[in-house]
Amino acid sequence: MNCIFETMSQEHESDVMDIFNYYIENSFYAYPETRIPNQFFSKFLEIAKFYPAFVIKTEGIIVGFCLLRPYNPFPVFKETAEISYFIKKEFTGKGLGKQALDKLEEAGRKMGIRKILADISLENKESIAFHQKHGFTECGVFHQVAKKFGKTFDIVWMEKEIS
Repeated sequence: MNCIFETMSQEHESDVMDIFNYYIENSFYAYPETRIPNQFFSKFLEIAKFYPAFVIKTEGIIVGFCLLRPYNPFPVFKETAEISYFIKKEFTGKGLGKQALDKLEEAGRKMGIRKILADISLENKESIAFHQKHGFTECGVFHQVAKKFGKTFDIVWMEKEIS
């Protein structure tokens, strides 16, 4: 599926938050338990400040978003970033995730990032398989550190060298 990437900005607030809130309310993929207000969008912009952050558009509509953010604010970690992406449910499985990953890896390399980390709910088997398929390896599991919808679950950390 063809898509374009547009730098994320305030004008994308409603669409991005609708996508994020879908995953909050219907999955373990986004960690909050209940819908969050659109004002939270400013947090996305803040955490991705100086890092690549894009909305994903196809046929003129926003179908997802993706970003890199600092793994840790201390300068010794400047070559490591954490990745996030969310794609509308009806557009998953069409290659958009791979295109988003490629776009973020390219942008990350240009800014000196050499390692990308992903933290994923162990309930999110699709995301784990996607990351494994695209070169990420598991580097650790935090056991029963999160609880959502009354269920305790694990978080797996995955990493990929991109330099």
